[in-house]
Amino acid sequence: MTPSRAPYYKQNRLKQLRAFCQAAQTGSISAAAEALFLSQPTVSLQVQALEREFGITVFERRGPRIRLTPQGEVLLHLASPLVDGIDRLQESFEAHIGDLAHGELNIAAGESTILYVLPEPTRRFVEDYPGIHLKLHNVTGRDGLTMIRADEVDFAIGSMLDVPRNIHYEPVVTFRPKLITPKNHPLAEKENIELKDIAAYGLILPPRHLSTWRIVELVFNQQGLELNVGLEAGGWEIIKDYVALGMGISIVTDVCLTGEEELAVYPLDEYFPTRSYGIVSRRGKFLSAAAARYLDMLREYYAESDQAEEQNR
Repeated sequence: MTPSRAPYYKQNRLKQLRAFCQAAQTGSISAAAEALFLSQPTVSLQVQALEREFGITVFERRGPRIRLTPQGEVLLHLASPLVDGIDRLQESFEAHIGDLAHGELNIAAGESTILYVLPEPTRRFVEDYPGIHLKLHNVTGRDGLTMIRADEVDFAIGSMLDVPRNIHYEPVVTFRPKLITPKNHPLAEKENIELKDIAAYGLILPPRHLSTWRIVELVFNQQGLELNVGLEAGGWEIIKDYVALGMGISIVTDVCLTGEEELAVYPLDEYFPTRSYGIVSRRGKFLSAAAARYLDMLREYYAESDQAEEQNR
């Protein structure tokens, strides 16, 4: 018995989706044709066939430029990882079956993540897999996303408030908000500190464009309080030192607190949300064997830490 063949339109679905995704990403049928080494009419026909089969219009056409319709945006969100996965199938297969004796691993992370979240998992990985050349790229969250989209890094580790549609975020570890003051500060003597008490003093915060400022400002605004920032300083180590010197107080997550600081520390769970740090990657991207192993070790380390913390309570 002759096996039934898939309908013609299904056999050509990948070509249609590839043409659509390329046109959507370049904003031009002619640019998509050039990138795919096809003629412009061929790309147009593939996109039109896709529109007929789905019964939708994917582009608004304005001269040589095209713009996604709302239906086109949904289709692009669903189709991009599928097309990308197929196009990278051989590369991904080779990466997955590759050994861990040789290779390179690129990770994007901010300074606080590199200082406080990654040291022990990284130490374990480097110790177990000395043949893998590991690069930690110290970048801001915005630059890390750019590197992920350009495939300049395997993934990023950090904290995310807003997750773009083409990005996957997997929280791995959570930290709690704390107020830090000099030990001789008036607030250090209070048993119950309210947000209005903090508002009376100048805060030391990371620069305005970073997420910490946004979170603190939002919470203060919700309580009808004015945010008083006396000093902006980059890096939690600098902020802790400046607080210890009596130059202000700060609101941090306990990711940066070792317990050895000469500071008074007060919990702020009542006012501020916990902060997660996790794995940031491009949707549809297949990880190399080295990347997958590093992430497994990261998860394992913080799972062990959580279990130890639970036992100590």
